[in-house]
Amino acid sequence: MIACLWIGRLQVMNIETLADLRCHNASDCEDVCAVHVIVGRTSGGLELGFRLDGNISRICLTPRRGRQGLVELWRHTCFEAFVAIDGQAAYHEFNFAPTHEWGVYAFRAYRDPAPLANVLRSPIIAINTMDDRLELDARIILADLSAVHSHSPLRLGLSAVIESRNRSLSYWALRHPAGKPDFHHTDAFALRLKPPEPE
Repeated sequence: MIACLWIGRLQVMNIETLADLRCHNASDCEDVCAVHVIVGRTSGGLELGFRLDGNISRICLTPRRGRQGLVELWRHTCFEAFVAIDGQAAYHEFNFAPTHEWGVYAFRAYRDPAPLANVLRSPIIAINTMDDRLELDARIILADLSAVHSHSPLRLGLSAVIESRNRSLSYWALRHPAGKPDFHHTDAFALRLKPPEPE
């Protein structure tokens, strides 16, 4: 651990990793200067601080709803975390929107959907918007995923979809596989987290 800071309006967290997301080379990202993620891990959870730097007035922060009010968050401005136990094919996908909406999905393996094994408590989400920065902080309770997540080494994929006012999308990730954007690809799970130290 290298430092502590306030994460939005949540709590003080220890920084474990600072990561820069890269824009996919086929994306239009003129309204976004950079996307960073601060990752912290405790015995109880995973803490994520997404930082989007750019012209926030030109970024669409509210997803468009369909006729039945359903929103696929990943089709609009959305920050994402893909969480897998190191060495396992199964993983979870978390979506966090600037509207405080969130979603979680389970997969047995690459894009193979599975039912959620447990009822998940809502992640704690805090959002702060400025002229040149959007901050979204989220805390995931790892024990809600399974009994072993909280004390196992993890692999993470961290990503973002940014929708500009002109409706163009840019795709950001720790690592992009060859070809089109694909956050589910094993190459995108580019960050490994050790289990937390015993308290």
